[in-house]
Amino acid sequence: MEPFFLTGRHGALFCLYLAPHGRVPKAAILYLHPFAEEMHKSRRMAALQARHLAANGYAVLQVDLTGCGDSACDFGDARWETWRDDARRAHVWLTERAPGPVMLWGLRSGAALAVVMAGELSGVSRLLLWQPMINGELFLQQFLRIKLANEMLSAGQSHSGTNGLVARLKAGVAIEVGGYLLAPEMATALQALKLDHLAPPCPVEWFEVSPQGGGVLSPANQGVIDTWRRAGVDVRGHVLAGEPFWTTQEIMECPELVTATLKSLEP
Repeated sequence: MEPFFLTGRHGALFCLYLAPHGRVPKAAILYLHPFAEEMHKSRRMAALQARHLAANGYAVLQVDLTGCGDSACDFGDARWETWRDDARRAHVWLTERAPGPVMLWGLRSGAALAVVMAGELSGVSRLLLWQPMINGELFLQQFLRIKLANEMLSAGQSHSGTNGLVARLKAGVAIEVGGYLLAPEMATALQALKLDHLAPPCPVEWFEVSPQGGGVLSPANQGVIDTWRRAGVDVRGHVLAGEPFWTTQEIMECPELVTATLKSLEP
């Protein structure tokens, strides 16, 4: 395990590199984490998966994007364009360190970022998408509801609905949500993201976690996958039984997801 700082556009980016001991990696994998508190809730799962991949022959680079974790700047300074630049820099470092096929692995908004970057970076051989954020506008509304819920708890009522908060963002006002300052520029970029408009140029392993399991993807996820398949993308969907560890109150694990992710890479 090798921790280090990578030079970013606005300061140092904390990175963690794991590689198989004493052998050439089968492939290299860049992990892109989710948004705000979801990043912290999912750190254990990301670490478990990275270690499992490294133990089975894969090199993995985890990077804290600008304004997140141990990287430079505050969350309110984060911009989607900056995160794209962070991913480019991490990709360059990884391809120099572990030549060969490169895969992008992301969770929630990180999965959406991985889809975007697959169309920009050269040599991306596969996407590993954990519970991808498929509609940025809906995601933003769900994120803003955290603020509304906090207002209800503290004052007994909410002073504005999500539409009011979106209007403030469009007017250029940053909004604090659950301890994270959301910049208007970030909100605008999120609203424009729709995965059904972004068919990636490489095969995709799509993972959905459901308390019931059952092997059936949600209609919304299946809709995006169907659109991608019509565009010629090779997509395999996987549904695993487990809790939404990126949002649960307690830190949770989903061992089935860890196992299934590795299995999807093996012949």
